[in-house]
Amino acid sequence: MKNKVFWKTLGGMLAVALWLAMASGCGIHNESANAKSSSSSPPSSKVIRIGYQKYGTLNMLKARGDLEKRLKKLGYTVQWALFPGGPQLLEAMNAGSLDFGHTGEAPPVFAQAAGTPLLYVATSPPNPVSEAILVKKDSSIQTVADLKGKKVALNKGSNVHYLLVQVIKKAGLTLSDIQPVYLPPADARAAFEQGSVDAWAIWDPFYAAAEKGGKARVLADGQGLVANREFFFASRSFAKREPELIQVLLEELKKVEQWANNDPKGVAEFLAPELGIDEQALETASRRHVYGIEPITNEVISQQQIIADEFHTLGLLPKKLMVKDAVWHDSR
Repeated sequence: MKNKVFWKTLGGMLAVALWLAMASGCGIHNESANAKSSSSSPPSSKVIRIGYQKYGTLNMLKARGDLEKRLKKLGYTVQWALFPGGPQLLEAMNAGSLDFGHTGEAPPVFAQAAGTPLLYVATSPPNPVSEAILVKKDSSIQTVADLKGKKVALNKGSNVHYLLVQVIKKAGLTLSDIQPVYLPPADARAAFEQGSVDAWAIWDPFYAAAEKGGKARVLADGQGLVANREFFFASRSFAKREPELIQVLLEELKKVEQWANNDPKGVAEFLAPELGIDEQALETASRRHVYGIEPITNEVISQQQIIADEFHTLGLLPKKLMVKDAVWHDSR
């Protein structure tokens, strides 16, 4: 019964969030890609639809414009769609509205279980210290064990959901020992600062911004507990139809990732107006983040499988799934 309620709730949340993303968040997409191509777009088979989030290298790739220049020579244009989070992005892929996109490591597990026709095509290096459990600087909570009975804000189905599970497990607790409060980052930050919750499981750059504000301290981060990778995905139909374009996307992303590794200050300057977050906090986040494009290896698949099995054991996935069934293999 709990599983049914969870999936009904999650499905409803995703549907509403997707509608909002398409109606409002994607205004950037409508004003740029659509405005430029409304009168001269090639046929839909020559359009690549990419979903992105404000924090990530796909956003940087979009801003640089290099991908469009390269694809134009091949007869393709790009339509960009902005999403507030990975679950909403993958729901759009499930609806057939996207060809390519990115999320953290937890959302694709839920999406695969829901039947989303996604394929893992690449990943980033691990970034375990880029997410953490925060408490107020003057909080009486000194150890993870002190979270028992306390309210912890987190984004449901996200990477920090898995982080929280691992952190409390190490302390001998379970999710039933705490009070999870499921909120998106902006609402969670407000609840945390107002004292409505006792702790906050969050990722960069929101984590760095909270640190810089001087009102938070780190109770635990992901070091030694989680990989915290970013993944890049293609829809199955797109991967089958355009394998060479996936390689083009990955090559252009690799260039951006190399730039980001070499210029954390430049990354911060670029993202500050996009996110409305202080440059110094963004530079902190960028400096502790390792950028890069890596293949989906057996080790990466195994790590994802552990996450899937953990959520299944917790009753948050309705069935056991095999991550290896959703990995892209270039058959050209």
